[in-house]
Amino acid sequence: MISEKQQRAAAKKFVEDWTGKGYEKGESQKFWIQLLRDVLGVANPEHHISFEDRVKLDHTSFIDGYIASTKVLIEQKSIDKDLRAPIRQSDGNFCTPFQQAKRYSAELPYSKRPRWVVTCNFKSFLVYDMEQPRNEPVEILLKDLEKEFYRLSFLADTEDEHLKKEMEVSFKAGEIVGLLYDALLEEYHDKTNPETLKSINILCVRLVFCLYAEDAGIFGKHDMFLDYLRKFDAGRMRKALIELFDVLDTKIEDRDPYLEDYLKAFPYVNGGLFAKRYVEIPQFTDKIRTLLLEKASAGFDWSEISPTIFGAVFESTLNPDTRRKGGMHYTSIENIHKLIDPLFLDDLRDEFDTITSEKVERQRQRKLEAFQNKLASLTFLDPACGSGNFLTETYISLRKLENKTLVEMNNGQITLGAIDNPIKVSIHQFYGIEINDFAVTVAKTALWIAESQMIAETEKIVQHDIEFLPLKSYANIAEGNALHINWNTLRADSQIDVIYTDKLNIYQTDDLEENSMTVSEPEPQYGKRQSELNVVAKNVEFKDINKLKDNTGTQYVTYDYIMGNPPFVGARNMSKEQKEDVVRIFGNIKNVGNLDYVSCWYKKAVGVIQGKHTKAAFVSSNSISQGEQVSILWKNLFNEGAHIDFAWRTFRWDSESESKAHVHCVIIGFRVSDSEKPKTLFFDEQHKETANNINGYLFDGPNVFVESRTTPLCDVPHIGIGNKPIDGGNYLFSENEMKEFIKKEPVSEKYFFKWYGSDEFINQCPRYCLWLGDCTPAELRRMSECMKRVKAVHDFRLASKSLPTQKLAERPTRFHVENMPDSNYIVIPETSSERRKYIPIGFLTPNVLCSNALRLIPDATLYHFGILTSSVHMAWMRAVCGRLESRYRYSKDIVYNNFPWPGFVETMCTSSLQTEIEKTAQKILDARAKYPDSSLADLYDELTMPHELRKAHQDNDRAVMAAYGFDQKLLKDNEEQRLVAELFNLYQKMSGKRVKS
Repeated sequence: MISEKQQRAAAKKFVEDWTGKGYEKGESQKFWIQLLRDVLGVANPEHHISFEDRVKLDHTSFIDGYIASTKVLIEQKSIDKDLRAPIRQSDGNFCTPFQQAKRYSAELPYSKRPRWVVTCNFKSFLVYDMEQPRNEPVEILLKDLEKEFYRLSFLADTEDEHLKKEMEVSFKAGEIVGLLYDALLEEYHDKTNPETLKSINILCVRLVFCLYAEDAGIFGKHDMFLDYLRKFDAGRMRKALIELFDVLDTKIEDRDPYLEDYLKAFPYVNGGLFAKRYVEIPQFTDKIRTLLLEKASAGFDWSEISPTIFGAVFESTLNPDTRRKGGMHYTSIENIHKLIDPLFLDDLRDEFDTITSEKVERQRQRKLEAFQNKLASLTFLDPACGSGNFLTETYISLRKLENKTLVEMNNGQITLGAIDNPIKVSIHQFYGIEINDFAVTVAKTALWIAESQMIAETEKIVQHDIEFLPLKSYANIAEGNALHINWNTLRADSQIDVIYTDKLNIYQTDDLEENSMTVSEPEPQYGKRQSELNVVAKNVEFKDINKLKDNTGTQYVTYDYIMGNPPFVGARNMSKEQKEDVVRIFGNIKNVGNLDYVSCWYKKAVGVIQGKHTKAAFVSSNSISQGEQVSILWKNLFNEGAHIDFAWRTFRWDSESESKAHVHCVIIGFRVSDSEKPKTLFFDEQHKETANNINGYLFDGPNVFVESRTTPLCDVPHIGIGNKPIDGGNYLFSENEMKEFIKKEPVSEKYFFKWYGSDEFINQCPRYCLWLGDCTPAELRRMSECMKRVKAVHDFRLASKSLPTQKLAERPTRFHVENMPDSNYIVIPETSSERRKYIPIGFLTPNVLCSNALRLIPDATLYHFGILTSSVHMAWMRAVCGRLESRYRYSKDIVYNNFPWPGFVETMCTSSLQTEIEKTAQKILDARAKYPDSSLADLYDELTMPHELRKAHQDNDRAVMAAYGFDQKLLKDNEEQRLVAELFNLYQKMSGKRVKS
């Protein structure tokens, strides 16, 4: 594998070699072979890519290039061809290169259909993601390849076959554990007792460790556990396991000298897994015995499981309810690396590459030894570690780097001679906090399995055995609520009596986090960063601050990195206890009740890393970087000195669990000390940008906070919500339901109105509302069917637990919120798909009614419509709105009322510019009117949007940009970051004033 530095140099040379060249028929193969071999590091690229594969259309055609392992189809054109324009084909038809590629794809067997389509003309690559075929392609220019080569990594990144096998084995292991669990649970006397559930969980963990240990050779002999259990029938198996667990927890020298030989042969495990505590074990049945011996042991090899994946699968198999209620989600290895790579692993890999490029052997050896010591000195905390997958994958990644270092230290030879143990990286460097006791046990076990596997890898390098048992590396996983625990001590209480000594005296402090004096450990020349500790004593001498203990044996730890995936629980879905946690962590700050639970981990982390060089990163639900939460959370954190180092903007976080749970997430890396290192914004695997400053909205721009406001920032029409009936659905009808009702009650027809919410408006498919608020009591009493509806609404409201709703029962023909403009008005859907470039905004007339899922702007003009439907307003909306999953949620108090309209501060929206916007806005409405059979959903689908409507929007965008005085270049999709930064700057200057339009 070539380093990033080598790739960058190869990309530079590739650009030099191919600039200005490119003939489709004669140079395509040479171009792609060189790209794959030199830039992407593919060994034997001629075996990786095939050219001119035959495909049968109405005539025989040939696919220019196809990469089977990554499912990439390549359509190559000469340098003079426009990749977006239709080109005449050999059959006389005209189609774009992408359309041509799709024709080829349709004729391929299903298993060979491409995941990616790349069209190329030697100076540009257009990359189409066939998982999202409606999206615009990503364009990568040859001239930019030196800095953007990583965006083509999907061409070569075959999913590691070993990882695929690990995943398959891990999921199969999860199925086996599930079968064992169900069978064992049936034999317990009290299946719902919490102590029973705790016992069966511990029993399953112990069984899994034994199954793994016999297959991985840890017990010393293959099938040792299986051979032992086969000696006993089902009736005696319970006692046999109790005896074995006792032996595994007893040192060799302390065992009964008259122990049977088959029990003596088992090693001492240590580590607390088989500790002498009461664990209820039920009687075994023939079914359980067969399941354990034949399916779990003889029929399955546990040595190839991935501890990172299996930990999560194991826990989800046994505790799905606990995981769901806690708001936690399982994480794939790929997604874990989205966090740990930019947090620390990329830097460590770069450092390793730099060291290995050192030409002077003596210097190189010294730096390699120092690098290994550095790896062994780093400390990591996951304060919501679950089954330990972040810690486990980080440990594995560090050990892989250490193994590479060991190879380099011996100049690539596979033996280091007779040494005891060359390994310095230890699971003792990894700390976790987890509220679920079973997950704590799983996390420890996953780390032990990872340690065992990585020792086996090191044994291949040093060519001698390294002892694994008894366990000497202890996993520091604490059980408890991370928001109640002092993270630096992993104690469940905040009042800690810590004793420190110098040469003469003993000093004591009651609270590590509240003392003001700081004593620093001297920073080593290489390796561990400065560690700091608040104490009340002066002249304290520390030799190793990480081993300092209190009078209960609790360690005080300063971490290099804090990371993880805290619970995803929204502000409206928290339990009473979780809400109390939020208030305890943040205090009674304004709008604290609108914060998601995960915010507490950010707040606590910032407090823990104050005055330290610690870096942190968390996976979070994307709502913490959207809408009102930004000003509540990030203003608070920035005021405490936090800085965002890197961020992944919204993406779907898929799990490795069988249920494939997924949420829409962000990853945010931060520290308290500002870094000179460039900040990075990730948009997807192929697209990232260097940022000057990442703000709370995860944009490159100033740290502005768009707070909820009830009136517009500028002097523009006020916005409101539509009608909110609170009627239990009794006043809303489909068209057929309305017709049936009118048949029964003909007089009611005049009281029916079209009813639009977001979906109904976008799809132009209204429901119908029975509005009886203007009906006189006399007439209402003559309509028996209507009276039934009124009575049902009355009863529905009266049955509510909400006192205001109960009060509303006194006027059952009225709505809770009524908003019925008497002239035409603008409507904006509250929720709209993120796949649309423009939210479908429009006008409605007074003879229709809207639900509270639409935003209404009475007295609005064409000018207001033109501004609101422009790319400028859309960019602002995308930056500050909330989301429902990934869909836009248009807020009147955040998006509309804070929007900086043109005509203020430095910009001047003259009457001529305003007139031009009115004209372009009308053209948008005219273009829509040409398609009366098409809904707004049809018109604003990026694939089916009519050309004249798209052009009308583009003309309107240019007119609005002119009104702001913005550079028209900012309308390009890849310039939206800069456009939003301009709007943030404008907002900063306007906020605090209500300015006239």
